[in-house]
Amino acid sequence: MPMTGYYEKNLSGRRLQHCYEIAPPRVRQYLDAEIEHVISRLRPSDTVLELGCGYGRVALRLAETARHVVGIDTSLESIALARELAGDDSRCRFRVMDALDLCYQDASFDAVVCVQNGICAFGVDREALLREALRVARPGGRVLFSTYSDRFWPHRLEWFEAQAEAGLVGEIDHSLSGNGVIVCEDGFRVGRMSREDWKNLCARVGVEPGITEVDGSSVFCEIAMRKEERIDHESAGRS
Repeated sequence: MPMTGYYEKNLSGRRLQHCYEIAPPRVRQYLDAEIEHVISRLRPSDTVLELGCGYGRVALRLAETARHVVGIDTSLESIALARELAGDDSRCRFRVMDALDLCYQDASFDAVVCVQNGICAFGVDREALLREALRVARPGGRVLFSTYSDRFWPHRLEWFEAQAEAGLVGEIDHSLSGNGVIVCEDGFRVGRMSREDWKNLCARVGVEPGITEVDGSSVFCEIAMRKEERIDHESAGRS
């Protein structure tokens, strides 16, 4: 099963929310540090798109700083919960949408954000995902992706073991897990991106990344969109 299907079936809505509720203290620190880093890169006038927003955990925080935030996810259940949690907050909107096929014109957002290892967790073509994010980013804007730091591995594994114990994911297959990859007996499998992986991916797309480790727990790849930036979308299936 593709990872997008796994999340929609097993880790969406309230079940996804519960994953974060049971996060150990060090994981909670990592989750907050990710959000704070993104906030530090935003301006109050920015319009922001979050890819794979889940139930709105990150988007609602970003909306406290940015002018407007749109969160997209393929899960109907997660988007419904995000809308419920957002209530009447006009600064934050949520839509069911595929991150590989965004229903927005070129250069629509000041910032495009994909955190919590979405680059790997989505289980889609990473080059196509990055190209689509770049397409909707405005000149002078920025694209931010994050993955796990290898130094965070023991805490990440502890978190997934807690999720397995709670019945949210399958039992961890320790014989296959390691080197940044979590494998569960029910088919869940997610890795991470190394610095070299980021550099190679960005080289294929034709952009220069800034790579920063945050909190000893996540690695951010940030692409600043130059005003003269032109991304070739032909290889991503666009004309």
